Amino acid sequence: MKKILKRARRRTPKFFKQVRNIGVALAGVSAAILAAPVALPAVLIKVAGYLAVAGAVAGSVSQTAVTNERN
Repeated sequence: MKKILKRARRRTPKFFKQVRNIGVALAGVSAAILAAPVALPAVLIKVAGYLAVAGAVAGSVSQTAVTNERN
């Protein structure tokens, strides 16, 4: 676990920063759809759930990418 935390604190390449930001945006949009006070179609709710998972995975995986790993 320490290795993962240490890796998450290291510098992230530009491409993966962009992927992380897109993932956070997807998660934010899906949260807004899921928290909407109006009744929405079930398909839209289901898609928003999938977007939340995809955004969380993209954000967490891209955060652990590092530029120059040495053992």
